[in-house]
Amino acid sequence: MSGKPSSSQHLVFSESDALSHVYIQFPPLRCRFPGLRKLFYDDGNKLLLALTSDQVFSWKIAPFDPHIDPVPDPVSEGPVVSMRYSFNSELLAIQRSSQELHIWNKKSGQTFSQKCRFESESILGFFWTDCRTCDLVIVKTSGLELFSYNNESKSVNLVETKKMNVSWYIYTHESRLVLLSSGMQCKSLTGFQLSTVGIIRLPRFEMAMAKYEANSKPVLAAEDVHIVTVYGRIYCLQLDRVAMQLHSYRFYRDAVVQQGSLPIYSSKIAVSVVDNILLIHQVDAKVVIIYDIFDDSSAPLSAPLPLLFRGSNRTHRARSQTLGQSVESSGSNYLSDTEAIIYGDDWTFLVPDLVCDVANALLWKIHIDLEAISASSSELASVLEFLQRRRLEANKAKQLCMGIMRTAILERRPVAMVAKGIDVLITSYANSLKSGSNYRGGKSDKTSHSSSSNVHNHTDTVDESTIPGHTSKSIKRETTGPLERESSSRSIFSASDSEENISFKPEELNINSHETSSAKPDGESWAGAEAHASSARFQVSGGGSSPLNANAPDQQEAQVASAAVSPDDLYSFVFIPIEEEMAEDASYLLAIIIELLRSANAARIRIRSNIYVLMIQLLARSECYAELGLYITNKILEPSKEVALQLIESGQHNSPTRKLGLDMLRQLSLHHDYVLLLVQDGYYLEALRYARKYKVNTVQPSMFLESAYASNDSQHLAAILRFFSDFIPGFKSSSENNAYTKILAEMNTSITA
Repeated sequence: MSGKPSSSQHLVFSESDALSHVYIQFPPLRCRFPGLRKLFYDDGNKLLLALTSDQVFSWKIAPFDPHIDPVPDPVSEGPVVSMRYSFNSELLAIQRSSQELHIWNKKSGQTFSQKCRFESESILGFFWTDCRTCDLVIVKTSGLELFSYNNESKSVNLVETKKMNVSWYIYTHESRLVLLSSGMQCKSLTGFQLSTVGIIRLPRFEMAMAKYEANSKPVLAAEDVHIVTVYGRIYCLQLDRVAMQLHSYRFYRDAVVQQGSLPIYSSKIAVSVVDNILLIHQVDAKVVIIYDIFDDSSAPLSAPLPLLFRGSNRTHRARSQTLGQSVESSGSNYLSDTEAIIYGDDWTFLVPDLVCDVANALLWKIHIDLEAISASSSELASVLEFLQRRRLEANKAKQLCMGIMRTAILERRPVAMVAKGIDVLITSYANSLKSGSNYRGGKSDKTSHSSSSNVHNHTDTVDESTIPGHTSKSIKRETTGPLERESSSRSIFSASDSEENISFKPEELNINSHETSSAKPDGESWAGAEAHASSARFQVSGGGSSPLNANAPDQQEAQVASAAVSPDDLYSFVFIPIEEEMAEDASYLLAIIIELLRSANAARIRIRSNIYVLMIQLLARSECYAELGLYITNKILEPSKEVALQLIESGQHNSPTRKLGLDMLRQLSLHHDYVLLLVQDGYYLEALRYARKYKVNTVQPSMFLESAYASNDSQHLAAILRFFSDFIPGFKSSSENNAYTKILAEMNTSITA
């Protein structure tokens, strides 16, 4: 949808020191050509099309690359209202007028047309579909006409007609959902979803519209309705200019439910979706309000802030010229005054995350600043939940989560507050293991397999906690129909790639539909049972109706790592970096680590021994040996070789602690290490008896001999030599035997003398 400011005054922003949570990144995709007539957006193929008198140039904009070269195709002369390529790029459909549609076969060069059969009807638009019953849909004022393409005859055949009066329509390719408006006020809508498994007709529903006065009947316009996909859920957003609200509707297979309303502060708005974050552009006010509607919350994430440019050298150039410095800058990395206008009259927002500057033939991509958004809230748990749901910049979100935890601990926030943050991270990590989305190709830390990844029937339910960053509520796993099965390969987390069908001239525009696309989370884990890959879709349950899922089997977005933070990440990047700074308050850090153990135990996540070792160090540093002993005897610290060795080291000045470490080595059957430590402590005879009892043959005889010699006890040295001579074949002829036999003789001579 588009929005044009009513005021002629424009605000020019650049990468200054101004605060912003949303920005557009320089450079844009420049698509200006000599003789440019119109720009179109092909949402099905994600192509930006630039039309000249005899050619059409296409840019693939997913993934967004501002330096990509266009692909040209010839076109015949004549008027062009709209144009779209088929999914295999063999056919180019061009709407020539409200009565005629031409289809050109690129291979054969053949052109055939479809015309309105009656003068009373007109073509509102068209789109290609991957529905199994049809390939092309033409939307007319008289309804929908569904056509299939015959490859042999190189023609399209009418397969079905859906009659109804249509005033206007909007369509998104990702959801495969078309909404048809009818009625005097155009507020009565009927939806059809055309998926690869068939056509689903949604029930007709009415949109709420406030009245100026009792007898007024405001008319709903197409530009006031937006279709967005957020967390895999399909929503329709409707602008009510009178009530100054943005109404939200959720689509289910057998119902359309109004979810609530968001306040707006401008009579003209635009909508974007970036990484499942809803951006409401207040065009007149020239600010952006951001919402995370995962919990159906109507509260914005932060205060309204402007949309800014980032990455261009415009500010540097202006400052240098002010100082009298010469700056050489090519047109490729510099924006002119007209190009740098925010929310210009010729800006067209392409949902989910693109902006087309029609006048300057520029295409911008919208980004969100996770760091700025997270810094704007003091609620630790809510910020972490927000970051854990991010997928486009998963690694950055992960780093921010760990940075927030470090700061919270260094600032000595209340333990209960930090514990809630740890619960969020551990729950998210456990869910990522459950869905197999933490780290690519790895294994999970879970102590047992989760059965929630197996879908048996449509009544199966799982906790909403299976979605990273969420800790409550319930979610239904829907497999009630072919639509859900078809879209099972897609993650609930939708990335932000643009899907919109528009047609406009450089001086005017006409937008038809909006949509979003999907990216799958990906990752790996470091140990434990194999992670189950969950292929089921998660949808919020609503009134017994099956949610209408976004459906995009054709989209092959690159998988990204998860933002999940493992206990090992907390150890390496949170606890260790701040350990020295927390030396004077080791008890506080210890309390935080204990909260981590509690949370991990509740989530059945195995903790590595390095965290237990750190706890022992903190307790020993505070000389809390009695408490340390209780942790060991009550098995709060899980036994391991690393834990045992740390107990022995920390028990140098506390014999009970050292004994706990030695006993742990014996319990773990680490006989070699136990014998070594006995020898090092001078208990070589006890070590020898232990080695014989448990058949430890990995300790070199020289260690025992050296220890006996160091004790200056000739009888012990003689006993050890006799033991090795009797039980180790070939020892009598070894160099060690000869050397220590001479040493023993010298010791005896010395004693006799």
